[in-house]
Amino acid sequence: MFDNKKAIDISELVKRKEVSVREVVEYFLNKINEKDKDINAFLYVQKDEKEIEKIQDRVNKGDLENSYLVGVPIAIKDIIATEGIRTTCGSKILENWIPPYDATVVKKIKECGIPIIGKTNLDEFAMGSSTENSAFFPTKNPYDLTRVPGGSSGGSAAAVGSKQVLISLGTDTGGSIRQPASFCGIVGLCPTYGRVSRFGLVAFASSLDRIGPMTLYTEDCAALLYHIAGYDKYDSTSAPIPVPDYLKEIRKMWNEIESGKKAKFILGMPKEFFTEDVDGRVKEKVYNAIKKLESIGFKIEEISLPTVKYSVPIYYILAPAEASSNLARYDGVKYGVRIESENLISMYKKTRNLFGDEVKRRIFLGTFVLSSGYYDAYYLKAQKAITVLKENFRKAFEKVDFILGPVSPEIPFKIGEKTQDPIKMYLSDIFTIPTSLAGLPAISTPVGFASETNLPVGVQIIGKPFDETGILFISLCIEKIIQ
Repeated sequence: MFDNKKAIDISELVKRKEVSVREVVEYFLNKINEKDKDINAFLYVQKDEKEIEKIQDRVNKGDLENSYLVGVPIAIKDIIATEGIRTTCGSKILENWIPPYDATVVKKIKECGIPIIGKTNLDEFAMGSSTENSAFFPTKNPYDLTRVPGGSSGGSAAAVGSKQVLISLGTDTGGSIRQPASFCGIVGLCPTYGRVSRFGLVAFASSLDRIGPMTLYTEDCAALLYHIAGYDKYDSTSAPIPVPDYLKEIRKMWNEIESGKKAKFILGMPKEFFTEDVDGRVKEKVYNAIKKLESIGFKIEEISLPTVKYSVPIYYILAPAEASSNLARYDGVKYGVRIESENLISMYKKTRNLFGDEVKRRIFLGTFVLSSGYYDAYYLKAQKAITVLKENFRKAFEKVDFILGPVSPEIPFKIGEKTQDPIKMYLSDIFTIPTSLAGLPAISTPVGFASETNLPVGVQIIGKPFDETGILFISLCIEKIIQ
């Protein structure tokens, strides 16, 4: 019924009353019932009858004409607070926690008449690159059930990649939207830090965490970002910068290309993103996309980002340091699970032992780099290195308008392949971490399938601060010319 339709097109059918909100929700619920027993994208699925009726009433009254996605169900990563709906963060320590409030992005979604259909699986507290670190079960790649969907937003990516839903929300700290988007053959956008409110996002690393859209199509991504972006008084890091209508803007830009006007942007290719360590099949697809962009007027220039090679060690000093501080609150006293014991110290130990191995590893690492005698040697030095990294990007953007390269150096890997080697797992994010540290917007867009496989490959498009319109436009160009 809705196969191969964009979410924005289904929404138009709802607004014209050609289909009901209930019909749309039930269609996608049937998809979930049919497919998710194999993929395990969802931790929780719901059909909120009252919400469906409320949205339909608003549609009938004409209150939602300005919503691009009214009536289209959304899946939300289970680290974003949803009032009255369990929010576990993929952890046993929050297994039965039901938030008393909605995250700002959830409030905005509800205001736009977008029904929440479920919460998706993730690496525990968003710490991982494969969704194997969930305390409940691993999620599988919809293109090959023996492989990972990426992480930590693997559930949100797999739900969209398998068309169980058309739109979802993920979070990105070091690549956790873009890498699973690439692995699952979908569009995933990590906005500029401060573009989307973090209020109600359970913190991993507060200076890096971002919420962003994950969709099948670029236009749906633009529409969803438009609805969730904007200043929020409840988030002190939220930027008071006007939000453009991304969908209208990129359509206007594409119409100019269709009318014969050549694109005038310069695209930078960092030589550090195209080394021998990158899988040849990934390079092939990325180069092919770049050549097609050249054919419609984009100019290509090789650039250098010399500090990129230090980004992974920088990240694994700063992110665990913030995580060790943020996760200190889970002690069995304030909220979440409490393991009763003979005394307070024993209760702390038993309760915090519910954390999984990866979370424990990062807490230990973070506590170490913040400890007396090591703070200056590690944490302070990493903060200074970020300044240099940001300067590298600033200089690059003096020469080029956007930066392109692979999202990941590899195709989706086998489940269990890297669980015993954390360093190999961390290197999965080597091309996404630099933009996370610099706070820049970046998007992953599908560019086809790796040779001799049915496994997707994505290209990463990096923009200047708050230029989400630009990266969405290039994503749309790639989508149009590669189809």
